[in-house]
Amino acid sequence: QVQLVESGGRLVQAGDSLRLSCAASGRTFINYAWAWFRQAPGKEREFVIALSRSTANTYYSDSVKGRFTISRDNDKNTVYLQMNGLQLEDTAVYFCAATSRITGYSANANMYNYWGQGTQVTVSS
Repeated sequence: QVQLVESGGRLVQAGDSLRLSCAASGRTFINYAWAWFRQAPGKEREFVIALSRSTANTYYSDSVKGRFTISRDNDKNTVYLQMNGLQLEDTAVYFCAATSRITGYSANANMYNYWGQGTQVTVSS
């Protein structure tokens, strides 16, 4: 059974850094493209950042460019979201997603066929 499990979300202060992890099990995700999405209360799920299958290309939403990075550890079958300079607007449930449907990257949630359950990140002032 394929499973993605996010962890690392917690309450932090504005300006802090936080790293989220997404551990995959059930298969090897080396040949998958990855992404993180987030959903704030009362809002729709939005794209945050994506990593191409080869890890050569990263695509950022404008709101996190320069602050967030995505990386992958193939040995651990884990993807990370490093978040620096957290802002109040970053408060949301963060979801990791994986797909074998593309070789590049996509901000379209419909392109991803595996999803985690989400981890809550709360940024306070």
